[in-house]
Amino acid sequence: MDHIALIANINQFTVIAIGLMIGLAGVGAAIGVALVGAKFLEGAARQPESAAALQPKLFVIAGLVDAIFIIAVAVGLMFAFANPLTAAIH
Repeated sequence: MDHIALIANINQFTVIAIGLMIGLAGVGAAIGVALVGAKFLEGAARQPESAAALQPKLFVIAGLVDAIFIIAVAVGLMFAFANPLTAAIH
């Protein structure tokens, strides 16, 4: 197999992996933020006086869950523009 076909094959599978990585991270982040929000509303409905104490914790946890998605996007962009797998072939 020549180098051009090998690089094309690696790029083909890299695009599929990037799509899966970003898609699954996005779905996971959406589910995570939805669960955190649901538990916050459940806790605030059960004890309304604790809602002010729970709200900052909600935003911190939602930010951490979204950070996982942002990291997945950054890794996907790294593989899209500076793929270390194709650099090993040259």
